[in-house]
Amino acid sequence: MSTVELSEQELIRRNSLEELNKLGINAFPADEYEITHYSEDIKKLFEEDEENEGLKQISIAGRIMSRRIMGNASFAELKDQQGRIQVYFRRDDICEGDDKTMYNTVFKKLLDIGDIIGVKGYVFKTQMGEISVYVKEFKVLTKSLKPLPIVKEKDGKQYDAFTDPEQRYRQRYVDLIVNDQVKDTFLKRTKIINTMRNFFNEKGYLEVETPILQSIPGGAAARPFITHHNALNIPLYLRIANELYLKRLIVGGFDGVYEFAKDFRNEGMDRTHNPEFTVMEIYVAYKDYKWMMNFTEEMIEKVALALHGTTKVQVGDKEIDFKRPFKRISMIDSIKEFTGVDISGMNEKQLFEVCEDLGVETDPSMGKGKLIDEIFGEKCEGNYIQPTFITDYPVEMSPLCKKHRENPELTERFELMVNGKELANAYSELNDPIDQLGRFQDQLKLSEKGDDEAMFIDMDFVRSLEYGMPPTSGMGIGVDRLAMLMTNQQSIQEVLFFPQMKPEKKAENDGEEKYMELGIPKEWVEVIQKLGYKKVDQLKEVKPTKLHQEMCGYNKKNKLGYKNPAQDEVKEWLA
Repeated sequence: MSTVELSEQELIRRNSLEELNKLGINAFPADEYEITHYSEDIKKLFEEDEENEGLKQISIAGRIMSRRIMGNASFAELKDQQGRIQVYFRRDDICEGDDKTMYNTVFKKLLDIGDIIGVKGYVFKTQMGEISVYVKEFKVLTKSLKPLPIVKEKDGKQYDAFTDPEQRYRQRYVDLIVNDQVKDTFLKRTKIINTMRNFFNEKGYLEVETPILQSIPGGAAARPFITHHNALNIPLYLRIANELYLKRLIVGGFDGVYEFAKDFRNEGMDRTHNPEFTVMEIYVAYKDYKWMMNFTEEMIEKVALALHGTTKVQVGDKEIDFKRPFKRISMIDSIKEFTGVDISGMNEKQLFEVCEDLGVETDPSMGKGKLIDEIFGEKCEGNYIQPTFITDYPVEMSPLCKKHRENPELTERFELMVNGKELANAYSELNDPIDQLGRFQDQLKLSEKGDDEAMFIDMDFVRSLEYGMPPTSGMGIGVDRLAMLMTNQQSIQEVLFFPQMKPEKKAENDGEEKYMELGIPKEWVEVIQKLGYKKVDQLKEVKPTKLHQEMCGYNKKNKLGYKNPAQDEVKEWLA
């Protein structure tokens, strides 16, 4: 990287790195650094017993987050995986002999905020009552070459906070360093998954893995990502769901299987949708969707209690209570409640007319299932803030679901709605291979009409059903949405370490030839652009004397060694 591309702070840090090397200090050592304690453990142990022998000789490591240099003694704040702790440096303790380099030069001049160091010493409490580590020796473990965005406060206002969402999501590593609450969100996300996993394991269900690359993307109505396998010379798809593979395992003899899976859908992005997302799907033999409703609400209640110690969770300005049992209402009754229209028994033509009357947008490719889904999504879904099971979906909406035992126009399906969004989806699974093939063929007709989310026909799955799948209930839940609810986040990007982003836009600069046409030497073009004049037109707005001063000052400060231009030369360039 050219030095011209570096900021003043970055150049200073690289110079410090060179000085460390000259002193024989490796700023990126390879050897193990033993850690005996972490920040929060230290504080807890010291509060419990200040004479704790284990705190008389400790070794910790972390990132420098602040420093207060005070002559022969200084304070710093270290951040490790648990939190932050103050450390105290005293020159004559660190440098016992005549050579004071490690304190006077290394600590005071060559270390920066963001550097990672190891510290050995003992724990004590300062006169101000703060538990701290008295440093007897320290070691440079990593030199940070870019400055951190450190938050400053003045008169109760914060400055330089790293709060811009675009920057935070692109540079999550920086976000995690400087915004402590972000790390807490992801710790809670992990606790959610572990709580669910433990719940399933205690019931004897088996965690499994299924293919991500699939020759037929099945198990959901969604547009897939497509790629090509060179060796096999066939198209492959990133999975949109893992349902059909998990049900093959039920055919194979497992009574309960589940998977935490990455699924991929080539669809729109918004605050609740990311093209790559995490879903948990579980299938249990000899159960139905009514049993699965009880199972689902028990699981979610456990998650709320594990995270918060209560079933009541704050989500935005609402308090959502995940205490069992949840409300239950059929889809047809829900539509009737919020629109006054009873859609039961209606055909496709009638549903188009209902949509037109209600102002619901449609297109000619939509079948009965999509039309009903649009009505529900537009007029009903957003009303369900407290956990509510929407049950008994029309058969056209559920090609993998068993027909309702009392009404063949409906299916034994539920979706769990929370805060106006779908959280979980479950069926009494269709295990009749003849019926299943017919449903797939109906989906094919929708595809021919132009529905690019219609399901593919998976003949191998039909074949598996022909060997016999026991009565089964399955459920899928969006882990990202559950994490949003449980951590009070309004955007899915807040619960994904690395959400999908548009390509980063880079500022367009004029080419060097445009500057050189003015008579500017080639070596000075980078300097002028570094000074902020990215386009030639910007030079028309600057006084020659000002540009001359800036160029000479930059040359001197950054030790470029260029021959400074005369003022008259600069005046001619801008003329």
